[in-house]
Formats: sequence, C-alpha cells, structure tokens
Amino acid sequence: MFVKTQFSIKDLENLSGVKAHTIRIWEKRYNLLEPDRTQTNIRFYDLENLKRLLNVSFLYNEGYKISKIANLDEKEITQIIQEKEGENKEGYALQAFKTAMFDFDYHSFAKAYNKVAETKSFNQIFFDIFIPLLTDIGNLWSTGSIDPAHERFISEIIRQKIMVENHKLLENLKEKKAPQFALYLPHEEIHEIGLLFANYKLLSEGFTTIYLGNNIPLESLKHLLKHYNSLTFLSYFTVKPDHESVYEYIDRFENEISSKSNMQLWLMGLKVKDIDDKKLPKNVTVINSLKSLEEKITSLK
Repeated sequence: MFVKTQFSIKDLENLSGVKAHTIRIWEKRYNLLEPDRTQTNIRFYDLENLKRLLNVSFLYNEGYKISKIANLDEKEITQIIQEKEGENKEGYALQAFKTAMFDFDYHSFAKAYNKVAETKSFNQIFFDIFIPLLTDIGNLWSTGSIDPAHERFISEIIRQKIMVENHKLLENLKEKKAPQFALYLPHEEIHEIGLLFANYKLLSEGFTTIYLGNNIPLESLKHLLKHYNSLTFLSYFTVKPDHESVYEYIDRFENEISSKSNMQLWLMGLKVKDIDDKKLPKNVTVINSLKSLEEKITSLK
C-alpha cells in the first residue's frame, strides 16, 4: 500500500496551521525548509520537512521568534520542546501524537501518552487531547493531507486505550446499578470510538453495560428482550443508517423493540445532530455530545 510521504505546501498549511504564504516567507528568508520540485517546477516537501515544520510551529506558538528558531538545529529544537512540555502538556502531546502518526511509531505515541498520564486522568486526556486530535485528523483526512492509513493508525491506538480502561472498570464492577445499558452501532457502522467512550463513562459511574459493538442489525437486539424487561439502548450514528432516515430507523425500533417491553433509546453522533426532538417518541433521547452524555449520566446517579 502506498503511504503518503510527499506533501504540497497546502498540505503543510493544513497539517501545521501555518499559512502557505508564511511558509514561503520562512523558507525564502530563513531557509527553514528544503523543498524538492517536480519536473513542472512545483514544490513538494518530504516527511522530514513536515516534521520540522510541526516542531517550528509548536515553538512559534509558544512565543519564540522565527528568526531565533531558524538558527537552531534539530537537536536544539527537540530539547527546547521537551523543556516546554511541562508548561503546555496538551500542545506537546498533540504535537508528539501527530509526529508518531507520520512515523507509524507506537512507542513514541506511548511515551508521550505515559508522560501526560502522570498528571491527567484518562477522562481528561480524552476530552483535552484525544477529541481535538481526532477532530484535526478527521479534517486532514477529508482534505487529502494525510492517508487513511494515518487516520486508522491513531484511531486504533485510541480505541485500544479506551478498551484497556473499560477492562479495568469491568474487573472492579461490584454491583448492578439501574438502569442497565446496551450499547451498539447500527448495521454497517464501524466508527466505534464514541461508543467505546460512552461505555467507559457508564462503567465509571457504576452502571451495568452490555457492549455489543459495531455492525448490529436492529433484528439482533430482539435477543436481549428474552433476558431483560427494561433496558436503555445507546447507539452512535456517524455515517449509518444511510438506506433510511433516522426517523424511519426510530420507527422500526419502536415497532420491533419498544412495543414489546419498556425500552429506551439514546442516540448520539453526526447523523442525529439535526433531529427535531419534538418529532421523537418519549422513550427516544438525542444526546448531542460526549459532554452532554457525561451530564446525562451524572443526573441518573
């Protein structure tokens, strides 16, 4: 599989947050980067140039003058960034995670993660660092500045981190607390990070969860009705369903699941952002963000 290792100046702008015009000035005035050129004389930049720009932009955003940064070698830049780590843990971690992504380097990611975990809880890391990172990476993927392989590499590491935390909570869960939750993604939906973190939030507050995971047809939920008289289903709609509207899906849930017993449905994700609450049955709730979910769960205690 071909993985992107050459970047246009627009890619560098998207990845670093530094405007292309500014990059050209830095390049011309300070020899900050060393681009190659295509046969048609178009600039392109290799991975080392990209990583250098990421480091430079970090220091620039920390208040260093570009004229001073330009006189530093890579070793000196790295040393200063490490010294600044204690003052801006979130910025340092985001920088380190992006660099690890381009090198497909799990050990660098783990090193940065363990460092920030010394002073932040997993909940704080997720909201303060992982969500901005995933949002940024999603935008970069959509503009073509990074490959799907880069996005999948970071997403899979974050997914594994959440699963480890969930496993810890499950081992220490001592009693069942109502309501009980069944978490699933709809048929053909594979974007699992939001659902995994929702599971983490429920478990951390002591609620019992049945985690079904991704790609669950509505018909499969019927099997739970044989074992539970009351459940709150929680689902995350990122790109699915797409063969029917969310309202049509809810109608099917009402007919096939809720009509047979006392079942609630909580819905999250991009597909439900514009849903009109007034058109929903009383047992269906739209939750617009993970922060809102956190508040909703706290209100149940």
